[in-house]
Amino acid sequence: MDASSAFQDTLPLSSDALLAQLDDWGLAYRLHSHEPLRTVTDAKAVEDQFMVPGENALRLKNLYLRDKKKRNYLVTLEQSRDIDLKALGAELGVGSLSFGSADRLLQNLGIRPGAVSPLAMINGVPNDVQFFMDSAAQRADMIYMHPLVNDRTVAMTRDDLLSFFDRIGCAVSWLP
Repeated sequence: MDASSAFQDTLPLSSDALLAQLDDWGLAYRLHSHEPLRTVTDAKAVEDQFMVPGENALRLKNLYLRDKKKRNYLVTLEQSRDIDLKALGAELGVGSLSFGSADRLLQNLGIRPGAVSPLAMINGVPNDVQFFMDSAAQRADMIYMHPLVNDRTVAMTRDDLLSFFDRIGCAVSWLP
């Protein structure tokens, strides 16, 4: 199975159900459908199709990581930011980090590789996944991310995304 909406009904929470929850909470978003995007390179190739020119927007890359104590982390960064896992582990004070497996990703965030997103914290919070986000998000007006599948992108204002985190009880740790 891939990470597209064709298989969303096999997820603990479908993309459609997430979007319905955002609607119920009155959180605004713009939804864009597109070919499945598996990498930042894939995303860069299509983002001109739905990004608003002149918009102060943040496009993301997301890393699902684990430490040697088997604690889980979702790290969300500006898509072009370079990352050194050793330095990141030291910065977070957690030691050595490695990428989590596809099985653990599904178990802890309820998504498949290629669809990792801060919106997956709706599943991550009850599974004690710790969330770290690039401080660039605090300055962006609009944030683009997958709604649990990789053939859709939502654009949400910073304030609506922060409201989402409040609603689900997600503590955000900001990365400089």
